Amino acid sequence: MTSPSNYSTAPVSEFLLICFPNYQSWQHWLSLPLSLLFLLAMVANTTILITIWLEASLHEPMYYLLSLLSLLDIVLCLTVIPKVLAIFWFDLRSISFSACFLQMFIMNSFLTMESCTFMVMAYDRYVAICHPLRYPSIITNGFVVKAGVFIVTRNTVLCAPIPILTAQLRYCGKNVIENCICANLSVSRLSCDNFTLNRLYQFVAGWTLLGSDFTLIFLSYTFILRAVLRFKAEGATVKALSTCGSHFTLTLFFSSILLVVVLTNVSRKRIPPDVPILLNILHHLIPPALNPIVYGVRTKEIKQGIQKLLRRL
Repeated sequence: MTSPSNYSTAPVSEFLLICFPNYQSWQHWLSLPLSLLFLLAMVANTTILITIWLEASLHEPMYYLLSLLSLLDIVLCLTVIPKVLAIFWFDLRSISFSACFLQMFIMNSFLTMESCTFMVMAYDRYVAICHPLRYPSIITNGFVVKAGVFIVTRNTVLCAPIPILTAQLRYCGKNVIENCICANLSVSRLSCDNFTLNRLYQFVAGWTLLGSDFTLIFLSYTFILRAVLRFKAEGATVKALSTCGSHFTLTLFFSSILLVVVLTNVSRKRIPPDVPILLNILHHLIPPALNPIVYGVRTKEIKQGIQKLLRRL
């Protein structure tokens, strides 16, 4: 194992993840709620996927997009949380060079894929409310396929340079990452090289991808609200808004947590270093746990599908 000494000149072949460097005694206590949230996220998202797959009435574009969201949540959870729990339970802190950068790639690309999926779902709601007669001809299975290809391609291509740039840096000194995950900046700070280009690319790519998604989501809901306020039929406004309730709630929650994570990382000199670490973990865990629950509770068709699935067991 490479020595974590700051003065070593041997090339680094693996990293050591140190969760909560100032409060390592918290780890055993924190592992219980994290384990429960992880189990909830896995079971809930798997249930959503199986329900949509087995229930013929849910074979519609809107539910295919929800399936994609659940799949992204599962991959994000499996990429981050098992390693965190292995550190907490078994003190397995080492992570290979290649595994670290693979985790970095999946975290960056799948996070932006999730925001892009929320954007496509917002467009789906916009068409459903503002152009209901054209909805069946616009939001088709073919549209979902094209949207899926766009989501995967855009975010894979634009996020791939982040781990590639970081992997090309020279690591010849300290190999201890003061984080539970292989976050780009946490890793690149260990490099012997200047990583300004790396940091700049992540900043530009992150704000471009996430910023464009949230701008389009905001515009979609602006048009939706403007259309809904013109409805004259009694109860039409409430019914229209209720169809957007689940998506709006989850988008707001996702963006709020992301904003908190960004702000705490920007202000990391003013707050304890363990706070951004904890928020990074929770951002990969709480939305995946809540997304299927909110849709399951608020969407009648999903709820009925789950009830049918449970009766089959």
